Amino acid sequence: MSNLFKRIFSGVIYITLFLSAILFSEESYVILIGLFGFICIWEFSKMIQLKSPASYIFFGLALFLMLKRPESYAITGILIITILSSCYLIFQLLRKKEITYANERFKLGLMIRYLIFSMCFLVLLPFYKSEYNPFIMICILLLIWVNDSFAFLVGKNFGKRKLFVSVSPKKTVEGFVGGLGFALLAAYIISLYNTDFTLINWLIIAVIISVIGTLGDLVESKFKRKANIKDSGNIMPGHGGILDRLDSLLFAAPFVYLYINFII
Repeated sequence: MSNLFKRIFSGVIYITLFLSAILFSEESYVILIGLFGFICIWEFSKMIQLKSPASYIFFGLALFLMLKRPESYAITGILIITILSSCYLIFQLLRKKEITYANERFKLGLMIRYLIFSMCFLVLLPFYKSEYNPFIMICILLLIWVNDSFAFLVGKNFGKRKLFVSVSPKKTVEGFVGGLGFALLAAYIISLYNTDFTLINWLIIAVIISVIGTLGDLVESKFKRKANIKDSGNIMPGHGGILDRLDSLLFAAPFVYLYINFII
């Protein structure tokens, strides 16, 4: 019960902090995600044993330049690199291939493609049509939280078939389907109150978040299994590290950004 209380307490603080930063101002949102980014870099650096401090400097510069020039063609190039890198990580996951990073150069490259660029697109997500729209980000967070929560609840109560036992033994096919179904229901409800996108677009965003987010969770679990650790950190009692809380959202962010900025 004590562990459950810690989990609920730290979860409430995390959600309250996230929503407050989004609603207060665009500056507070950027600062919070920037802070989360530095913590995630620290956690992932320990996970892959990256000793170079260059990743912190690179993240600060990349985030500053992408916010300064959001219409730059360079962002499109970075988005393509990030999407392709994520697809390759998914390929390695599904084919059960080992993720290798033999030296500091490879580790830094992995850090940039997997974490830093994705974190930058997470910062850019609420900036739609050159304006800060906090409610888009809130709706995206609601979809990811609904998916994660109901995937856990359905999987725990009805799960029988393992989804990817070699990486995450607790995840089940039933949990994945349950999370996706409730995310679609949440997208329908969101479309009734948020007219930034049509019902079809919200449903597609829900599918992207559910499918890519689940794969992102599994990719991070693969990294943790390789490092022989349970959590990326212990900053959130009962939950683990910040990367553990952001892994699904972080991995899905570039795909959602691609859809709402280049496809809709």
